[in-house]
Amino acid sequence: MYIGRSIPYICLAAMALFLFPACGESAAEGDGENASFSQAGKADTMYGDCMVGQVLAYANDPYVTAETMKSDGINSRAANNIEEYRAGADDTLGTDDDLVVDSMDALDAISWVGPVTMGQLVTATAHRCEAQPHVEVIFSPQPYEHSHLVKVQELISGAEATLDIAMYSFSDHGIMAELEKAVARGVRVRFIFEKANEDRKEPEGSKSAKLESLGIDVRYINKIMHHKYMLVDGPRDSIDAAYTGTLVTGSGNWSNSAGTVYDENTAVVTGAGELLLRFQQEFNHLWRNSRDFLFDYEFPWELSRVIPDVVIVDDPHVDVVFTSDNFEVKMSNTYGPTFSVQSGRSTASDKLVELIDSATESIHVASGHLRSRPVALALMAKAQANPEMDIRVLLDNQEYISSWYNGVQIQSLEQCVLDAGDSESKVQKCHDKGFYYSYPLHEAGVPLRFKYYCYRWHYKLALQMHHKYMVFDGRLVASGSYNLSDNAEHNTMENIAMYDAASHPDMVAAFEGNFEKLWTMGEADSLYEKLLMDIESGQNAVPLVFTPMGLTWSEVSVLKKAIRDNCPYIDDFDFKKNPHKHKVCLP
Repeated sequence: MYIGRSIPYICLAAMALFLFPACGESAAEGDGENASFSQAGKADTMYGDCMVGQVLAYANDPYVTAETMKSDGINSRAANNIEEYRAGADDTLGTDDDLVVDSMDALDAISWVGPVTMGQLVTATAHRCEAQPHVEVIFSPQPYEHSHLVKVQELISGAEATLDIAMYSFSDHGIMAELEKAVARGVRVRFIFEKANEDRKEPEGSKSAKLESLGIDVRYINKIMHHKYMLVDGPRDSIDAAYTGTLVTGSGNWSNSAGTVYDENTAVVTGAGELLLRFQQEFNHLWRNSRDFLFDYEFPWELSRVIPDVVIVDDPHVDVVFTSDNFEVKMSNTYGPTFSVQSGRSTASDKLVELIDSATESIHVASGHLRSRPVALALMAKAQANPEMDIRVLLDNQEYISSWYNGVQIQSLEQCVLDAGDSESKVQKCHDKGFYYSYPLHEAGVPLRFKYYCYRWHYKLALQMHHKYMVFDGRLVASGSYNLSDNAEHNTMENIAMYDAASHPDMVAAFEGNFEKLWTMGEADSLYEKLLMDIESGQNAVPLVFTPMGLTWSEVSVLKKAIRDNCPYIDDFDFKKNPHKHKVCLP
């Protein structure tokens, strides 16, 4: 992981001239057969973490052949010998006996690799260490012209070579127009689209068909594809592009609601090579194991190159996990590649529990859902063990449940466990069902609020709190597409990206600011108190949809009782079945 260059590149160049004075004279010939650059094993400390990592990544890149190295300025004998070493006993790259150059000592031990070669390898890869990681975050809701949708349009309009898109929901016309222009100017676009799985049943006039009519290859997978990310001129064809390309990722789909109505976050990342390579790895993995939309347009299937872990230099200030790690791929003669969940694997929730357990000062959670047993139990355990710790959880309106309903779901869980008997897998499935953990958190004394905006939730009324982020100790943000639920863990392709304030202080501070804004929404204007007084006065129509407020479980319960007491029709059939048609209750 890239901590920061121990020695700036300009200094490395000067060092190379100082340590290897014969470089200029012998560059064409290279080193002697037994030349050494390690200086008694100190090469790692001499070059710094980033440079060592990038040189080894380059030396192990399966797409960097001896000819590639020569064209990059590496002397012929060293280039040939590095390739020969990697090829193993059968002298053929890409076979089972291939070797990894796993250390600077191993690189130094290859014949004809010495100080001249090392200087050339540094020159060939130093630009990767010069990349400056930068993250911009855009929060929704915004006026359309300031939304992440317009930012995405701008990035697509600037694409020169490739676009790789993994998207759950897409309906923005401006983005569609920019994709059409991109294809027209020769940009190669691949699109893994959740809706293609549905569109294939009635393709005529569908969004997937429209994309393919533009010249975009659309594919889908057999699981829910819940990612919302795009790689612009990313490392599809070259590792180097990871340090110049752009990643867009977060909680926001490409819809007007995501940009202008819901609470969302979208990160725009440049210069963070590891993060772009990890997201490219994920895209390539899904693409290789996807199914074709198969409409009227035939595209040559551009198989994705393999990006092995050995070519990715770690950066301690960013990280990412993918729920695809919870699945294995099986081949079906009928359906093609099929993702099948692996028992006992919970990559995303395990990471979040690890972060919760390691936090020492604060944990701030903003999530549309909280139905993940391991995450909920970890939060409650942390609060119990550290009662003075600043742990706060903000959820969407739809996550509120009454104490009565909590009793119902507990009874249902107990019966499920009883019926499961001695089967551990069946017991686990009982716990993995959609259990609402908001009331248990409230009971445990964890400070909890809801973004509350309607009496009875309906998607047509939703001013949804659609974030999926956590901030730990005011220094680490974990955010992505991942809902806090078992469904997200074991039925859906998701991501959680992590950003450390050591490299991204402004971004982390922006998330903390967003959390505080949502936590206190409505307080400055006393919206809750005014609404309650208005309802209890009995003089006006009772509002069933209202300006969003950040309310505790107790405040929501009091408000709901006041509405029930003053709206005699609230439990009538049509009010229950069609809450979106009843925004007020007339006296």
